Amino acid sequence: MINKPQPDEYAPYAAGYVGLVNTPDVIGLLGQMKHSTYAMFNNLSEEKAMHSYAEGKWTLKQVLGHLVDTERTFSYRAFVFSRASAELPGFDQDVYIANADFNSRSIQDLASEYKAVRESTLFLFKAFSAEQLTRKGVASGHPVSVRALVYMTAGHELHHLKIVKEKYF
Repeated sequence: MINKPQPDEYAPYAAGYVGLVNTPDVIGLLGQMKHSTYAMFNNLSEEKAMHSYAEGKWTLKQVLGHLVDTERTFSYRAFVFSRASAELPGFDQDVYIANADFNSRSIQDLASEYKAVRESTLFLFKAFSAEQLTRKGVASGHPVSVRALVYMTAGHELHHLKIVKEKYF
């Protein structure tokens, strides 16, 4: 079990993500979502995967691509901070989406990538010692602990899944 991080372990914007994780078994939650999120996206038709609920909003392919991009970013930060204190830059999700061509890929390919990235993330997160989980670095100009990044990874996905269920389905 990874204890829930304290508010001084993450930026104020991340409180919404951390707050969505309502279980002390965040690793178990990430493992469960690996299967359920994969199945949800993998079973979409190409037509549905290209759906956007409003002008200027992301397609479901782009949402899934964003989940993968963000998980890679959060897990890289956790990896770096578990090894040494450092300062890492932020990332602009809109720039990342604009420079990735998620819509040209099949939804099944994106879902498979999501699953592979989650597998890698789980191996990394499970390997952290209790001491490593409390280590901190700076990301996007804010101090953040390794364990906060674990919770943010799960909470970020929960946040987007809620939007998908409310606005796309």
